[in-house]
Amino acid sequence: MSAGSRLVRVNELLKRELGRLITTGNIAPSASVLVSVTEVRTSSDLRHATVFVSVFGGDDETVRQVLRTLRNRRSEFQHDISQVVSLKYTPVLKFELDLRIAAGDRVYELLENDLNSED
Repeated sequence: MSAGSRLVRVNELLKRELGRLITTGNIAPSASVLVSVTEVRTSSDLRHATVFVSVFGGDDETVRQVLRTLRNRRSEFQHDISQVVSLKYTPVLKFELDLRIAAGDRVYELLENDLNSED
């Protein structure tokens, strides 16, 4: 197995586990807010992982609150991952907001407005 394919498998495994932990960990401040892990990028030495999350529903303060909660509970997530994922090192997690979906929505909105203005 090549190092690249191993890294892809580790990223997907971490993404799935973190998604489960976030879903069951009451990270969202209300039932109308959805927190989703969109991507995990692990360093080649497997010691660090950047976790990209999207927050659906709520305002900017809600997004900040979710990120703050995730960052505050980082060590708890790392411990939980170490119990289920068998790696030599459990990566140090860094949580970042994934803006790609919001950017895509914005582009779609602009295109839709442009099409509607031609009518």
